[in-house]
Amino acid sequence: MFKDLTFPVLLLFLILLRMPRSGAQAAGGSVVQTELWCVAKNNAEDAALQGALDWACGPGGADCGSIQQGGPCYDPSDIQKTASYAFNDYFLKHGMTDDACNFSNTAALTSLDPSRGSCKFPSSKTVSNASISGSTGLSPESTYFSGSNDSSFLPPFLLLITGHLVLVLLRRI
Repeated sequence: MFKDLTFPVLLLFLILLRMPRSGAQAAGGSVVQTELWCVAKNNAEDAALQGALDWACGPGGADCGSIQQGGPCYDPSDIQKTASYAFNDYFLKHGMTDDACNFSNTAALTSLDPSRGSCKFPSSKTVSNASISGSTGLSPESTYFSGSNDSSFLPPFLLLITGHLVLVLLRRI
């Protein structure tokens, strides 16, 4: 009798293992994203920040127009705020990975919005929602099987399979 139950129980166990276990889900079934910004570390030396800022705005290709004179984020007395804006722009344009927010260990990711007044910092969520490519790792998607991003039919399908397996098990007992 128990030999007949082995396959359905194993199949049910495997299906339950593949179901998502983490990530807050919004009403539409999509995973809620966390907004992230790349900012200068509080304990970073000013000279190191200036060097990283020069690289980000030069060879790094960050758009530093907002931190130049006349820009909404221009503040020559606050190297941390200035560097943070450049670091964040670079981070958003270069894949939003941990490596894109390092700058010789003078930067870190935060979920606290560094925007102040008219100086608005775009976040990883803003870029992800705008469908800019290169958003790896920080915009979790609801996938039930690896390699499948179209999972709209899977929850009802899994419910159907699970219900069927329960009925098969009950019939055999």
